[in-house]
Amino acid sequence: MEDLPEELFAEFLKRITRTSDLNSVSLVSKRLYKIEADQRGAIHVGCGLFSATEALASLCTRFPNLCKVEIDYSGWTAGHGNQLENQGISVLSSHCPSLTSLGLSFCSYIDDSGLGYLACCKKLASLRLASTPNITSRGLLTVAVHCKCLSALHIIDCHKVGSKDWLEYLGSVGSLE
Repeated sequence: MEDLPEELFAEFLKRITRTSDLNSVSLVSKRLYKIEADQRGAIHVGCGLFSATEALASLCTRFPNLCKVEIDYSGWTAGHGNQLENQGISVLSSHCPSLTSLGLSFCSYIDDSGLGYLACCKKLASLRLASTPNITSRGLLTVAVHCKCLSALHIIDCHKVGSKDWLEYLGSVGSLE
């Protein structure tokens, strides 16, 4: 198995769609662990990510080619550990240069300054915010101004988003779906 080309393993791994199966394959050998990590383009994290910022940094280091990240704290209680905070978005933006899609759901500790870190994500094309209570129009304007590739913005139950300045800016220079 060690003499098979890396490209063959990569093609094999592309056909595996279940995360649990990918995790199992990565445990077979160090070589498969590395190839699978390089191939993984998406992760979904949420409750139970203890020491959230450090754990996210570890995931981003293990999977250097992440394009899509979903962070979902639906059903979270204090017993699940700490939620990701603004510093976690800083880690994400500095470790994931290929990030094109980000989803934040029920992230109670991320606010406009956290969104400000997304200015470093030059390839960000899609942002989904669901029930993120501390995000305001100011944070959205920052994303709109700095993320030139942004083409999809989904805002669901973000009650502090009010002003239309960010929307007017996008209407004049951007192109959203």
